[in-house]
Amino acid sequence: MKNTILSIAMVLLMTSCATITDFPTSVVTPAATITVKKYKDKNDNFIITITANNLASADRLDPPKKVYVVWITTKDNGVKNIGLLKNKNAKKSTLETLSSFNPIEIFITAEDEGNITFPEGIEISRTMFKN
Repeated sequence: MKNTILSIAMVLLMTSCATITDFPTSVVTPAATITVKKYKDKNDNFIITITANNLASADRLDPPKKVYVVWITTKDNGVKNIGLLKNKNAKKSTLETLSSFNPIEIFITAEDEGNITFPEGIEISRTMFKN
């Protein structure tokens, strides 16, 4: 019983310190609703979780692309590729990742390749964190 209460308290503590931000509606994928949650873990890393609902498959864009890449902009380290949105089903795409960099801005692009170091494709949406 103590472990259950402690676990619930830890989850509440972690989510209460989280920053949650909605992306603006995308002109490219207007049906998509995209949210990002960021919080700092006990090692001073940032856990970033992105959830995109109703995001069209990248191959349905004009021109067609292969993947959605998520990027962060940091104060001192520039733009970083933090991973790909994984499509769990036709309605929901997610990414959960860990970063040692504190993102001040986050954006999503549609790309032909996922392992690139600088965005080249179509920008889907962008948001800033209120730090």
